[in-house]
Amino acid sequence: MNAPFIARIALYPIKGFDAVAAESASVLPSGALAGDRRWAFVDGRDRFVNGKQFPAIHRIRTRIDPDASTAVFDDLYFRLAGDATPLEDWVSGRLATPVRLCENPTAGFPDDTDAPGPTLVATATLEAVAAWFDLTLEQARARFRANIEVGGVPAFWEDALYGGTCRIGAAAADGPGVALIMVNPCARCAVPSRDARTGEPIAGFQKRFAEQRRATLAPSVDGTPFDHYYRLAVNTRLAPGSIGGAIRVGDPIHMNAAVLAAPGERVSC
Repeated sequence: MNAPFIARIALYPIKGFDAVAAESASVLPSGALAGDRRWAFVDGRDRFVNGKQFPAIHRIRTRIDPDASTAVFDDLYFRLAGDATPLEDWVSGRLATPVRLCENPTAGFPDDTDAPGPTLVATATLEAVAAWFDLTLEQARARFRANIEVGGVPAFWEDALYGGTCRIGAAAADGPGVALIMVNPCARCAVPSRDARTGEPIAGFQKRFAEQRRATLAPSVDGTPFDHYYRLAVNTRLAPGSIGGAIRVGDPIHMNAAVLAAPGERVSC
């Protein structure tokens, strides 16, 4: 294997909807990636509208330009800036519930405000999980919705990192770059069990996943963060003193020694 590097960056401009691949991204002072989960729909009780509560989302295809604040929903063009009423009405009709669109350009709408940074996983990890369920890599990506994929490392490389710090884009481990704390393994909801395009579930997905996940946990990995094994990818937040910065596909990733962090309950979708 080569040294770890960013192999892929994915943004999810509207929470719960399709990804946008990016060659670069800015890590904001909040820790969020600029443009990631910048918009979110909420229902009449101010609850986030996502795949957990609304499986019909899986059947809606989107192409979103976060820079231009525009979106295509099932071949229909909408503006995200200004009057979002046409889009709100359309989505309300598709989901059979009234929704409204919210925007937060400085922090986005993370599931866990204590770990609002980008989620991180090895590409080899997604390939291994895809093989468990006879999925393609693209299908696994669409189910687990990580922001940063790491190349040059083996499957489940990230399991040994919880509590440590990674520095992205630096020429040396103590040089300039974006420093992120590897908080905990990301707890999962029902979304990964479903086909990302149809919503069709795989029977027994969570049980089979947890069994395989436990079996693949290396003996050298401290299992303390795994109060259960339906977890994949790493939740992150900015390291103290870091104000963010730019990251790019191909940037090296340097790891500092891990100091174990307590498991949290962030659920990512």
